[in-house]
Amino acid sequence: MRVLVLGGNGFIGSHLLDKLINLDWEIVVYDRVKEGYRRELKGVRYVYGEFDDRRKIAKVLKGIDVVFHLIWTTIPKTSNDNPIFDVQSNVLSTIALLEECIKANIKKFIFMSSGGTVYGIPQTNPIKETHPTNPICSYGITKLCIEKYIMLFQRMQGLNYSIIRASNPFGERQNPLNAQGFVTVLLYKTVLGQPVTIWGDGNVVRDFFYVGDLAKALSTIAINNAPSGIYNIGSSKGISLNRMIEIIKETTGIAPMIIYKKPRNFDIPKVILDISKAKIKLGWFPETSLEAGIEKTYNWLQQLSKNIKKWK
Repeated sequence: MRVLVLGGNGFIGSHLLDKLINLDWEIVVYDRVKEGYRRELKGVRYVYGEFDDRRKIAKVLKGIDVVFHLIWTTIPKTSNDNPIFDVQSNVLSTIALLEECIKANIKKFIFMSSGGTVYGIPQTNPIKETHPTNPICSYGITKLCIEKYIMLFQRMQGLNYSIIRASNPFGERQNPLNAQGFVTVLLYKTVLGQPVTIWGDGNVVRDFFYVGDLAKALSTIAINNAPSGIYNIGSSKGISLNRMIEIIKETTGIAPMIIYKKPRNFDIPKVILDISKAKIKLGWFPETSLEAGIEKTYNWLQQLSKNIKKWK
């Protein structure tokens, strides 16, 4: 089996590699830059290039059986700042990728969507995959748009696909200087004694889970060649930001410094994913407790705390 991981040097991609490296598969990573927190893995082929370089993408797809599409150029806030860039860099490039995948006769296409944004403001919680999709930010709109194109390619070209709608993963090798990733950013700034900004009163509820469990879901789909479809992946448990602050204090023994600011209009009050389909169809369930995941992330951040420049 030959596997291509687009975005394999990113946060989620690096943990997926940890799962795939133990398999007797050929692994190819395609990314813009090298991984920020460790050296290239032995036995993995690395190709560097831009996502919109169609010629290079077509070349790297030759002989590939499974494609993991983890590349994304925006986060919810930045997507709203420049929606044209969001569409050009993500939607158009992915359509080109899908066309090249058909030409290359790939056997499986696995796309990382967003369980936190494609549904919009939930009508019910936990949210099933059949819940209406009414995203309220460009990030969610473009993720959903790509989902629809993937389904179109399945209908017209027979593309075998799986779409992962993940909630809020956290863990080692998530850049704590980014604006996305509340748990990792909170831990990082707590370690350094810096204040953390929370938009709103802190009662926003999210479905946090450890990234290693997400990586296992992705690898399980490839190993078992799961049926085409959409799968929610998360913890199926809701934690408010204020409660997370308490848990961080209990874990680290340090009280985070919090600054509360006016809520943002694209923040959804409560998102909890129903993961029963993944349990039934994939045999997958989260194995790492919230506390254990936080402990792993905290230990990793402590090891890096003396070399902050490495995170940039």
